[in-house]
Amino acid sequence: MTVLWRAGEYEIDDARERIDLAVVHGYLTRSYWAAGISLELVARSLERSLVFGVHRGAIQVGFARVVTDAATFAWLCDVFVLEAERGRGLSKRLMECVVAHPELQGLRRFILATRDAHGLYRRFGFEPLGDPTRYLEIVKRDLYR
Repeated sequence: MTVLWRAGEYEIDDARERIDLAVVHGYLTRSYWAAGISLELVARSLERSLVFGVHRGAIQVGFARVVTDAATFAWLCDVFVLEAERGRGLSKRLMECVVAHPELQGLRRFILATRDAHGLYRRFGFEPLGDPTRYLEIVKRDLYR
């Protein structure tokens, strides 16, 4: 486990064993991007990702996940801070930890998708796609419902 940030009772780390699957699933299943996702699918996604937990003591209050080859590419996803813990700067601290993580240095491309947090991510160097005509996607809407 690497503790990446600590202040008072809050801590951010990349310790997979500290991730509370019930907290992550509980948030994602009601999020706009993964509504209805199964517990099993969330568990599988965590196994194959670099994970970050925000903890207040022993209680997980935030999360981020990065899918990466740790060499050239990374995709930031599933970022959240529980509603009751917002307004304390935790999302900014979480992002500081993510972008500074040793496994995410020297990447050629680091992407994310968001509907409503552009301001947060711009602080850390994320910009709209330079040439969106070069990107293609397969989207299966309502897959988890």
